[in-house]
Amino acid sequence: MGVDATSFLSTAAIGLCATLFMDILALILKPAFGPPSAGYCLVGRWLCHMPGGTVRHANIVSAAPKRFECVIGWSAHYALGALYAFAFVAIVSREWLMQPMVLPAILFGIASILVPFLLMQPSFGLGIAASKAPAPMQARMKSLVAHTAFGVGLYLSAVPISYVLHTHF
Repeated sequence: MGVDATSFLSTAAIGLCATLFMDILALILKPAFGPPSAGYCLVGRWLCHMPGGTVRHANIVSAAPKRFECVIGWSAHYALGALYAFAFVAIVSREWLMQPMVLPAILFGIASILVPFLLMQPSFGLGIAASKAPAPMQARMKSLVAHTAFGVGLYLSAVPISYVLHTHF
């Protein structure tokens, strides 16, 4: 397998594993902090309404449910995790795959919060940075924890993958 294919597969695996890490941490924290802010079924509903021309909703919860919205939402969640990993590696370089460093990964995870704050939450009818949510600060903190966990997951996923890359390629 060539370097490009190896880098591609490694980056995709890191993104998927980082997303899984974020989801596992959300499950662990659920008793203390309640359910995670992101309802991935609602992400699916949002995506399913787009072909009909509706991108922005007054309240995504009130929007008509769509068939397979949960499958689509969860699939999109993991696909976005992989895409975030590709964006991250493009920013820091493929060398990071061989020598992962924790700080850039965490900083990227924190910066990735801009997508839900500026795109998804306003499109769901929650305002910028969940300003119209019933508990805006709680929603913001949950998003911050989730995206920071994603950054930690990028690093933790990259460490064993870098070991494999060092020993086999």
